Amino acid sequence: MLDGTLDSRAARLNDRYRHHAATEVLRRAVKDPELGRVALVSSFGAESVVLLHMVSVVAPGLPVLFIDTQMLFPETLAYQREVAQKLGLTNVQVIQASEAEIARHDPDGTLHQFNTDACCDLRKTVPLEAALSGFDAWITGRKRFQGGQRTELEFFEPEPPSRLRINPLAHWRSSDVQDYMIENNLPRHPLVAKGYPSIGCAPCTSPVKPGEDPRAGRWRGSEKTECGIHFIGGRMVRVPQGGKVPA
Repeated sequence: MLDGTLDSRAARLNDRYRHHAATEVLRRAVKDPELGRVALVSSFGAESVVLLHMVSVVAPGLPVLFIDTQMLFPETLAYQREVAQKLGLTNVQVIQASEAEIARHDPDGTLHQFNTDACCDLRKTVPLEAALSGFDAWITGRKRFQGGQRTELEFFEPEPPSRLRINPLAHWRSSDVQDYMIENNLPRHPLVAKGYPSIGCAPCTSPVKPGEDPRAGRWRGSEKTECGIHFIGGRMVRVPQGGKVPA
């Protein structure tokens, strides 16, 4: 049994880990009794290889949950296989919505055209919630420099009703990410060179022009910036700017 509320546990962990570097946060977190059962959730996107490499060094058998929305770029699927093999990740679990749910809610594959939130919910959030049901905490690659709801990100944050998120790269700069990739000779997602600094599903991701925010190509033309619909008490709720969950 993990002691304390989510907020108090996150506060204790942030205080304890405050002066640790990213690799040490990850190394200690996967074994910390206060965090319980931990998994990494990875999109195998533009910068994902950094955390995946760190995991391959400190805990290669850690569960890595990869959500295949069945609308990903073919390049992402090929990159996922390449990186998993190259880094020796031994516990990659491919997560998908069930065929029955897809047939019921998006039989012709057009849901994203008129309700992006519902599409993300069907193809990403619900399958991920099911996959994470056996874990007490999960590792993300989110960083403050990505802006939006991420600007005040800490190493640990509560995810009501019952989990914590671990963000080892929260304080990294964009240059830190690039330096780590170069220093460790890590393979790049092939779409980055084609102008995609942030990569999601193919229908909802477009190239980014020089000078634009790196996430400008995600859900371009809408106010949506995150696929972040969270489950609280069985309800789906949008997390507002600042990351505070409504009561």
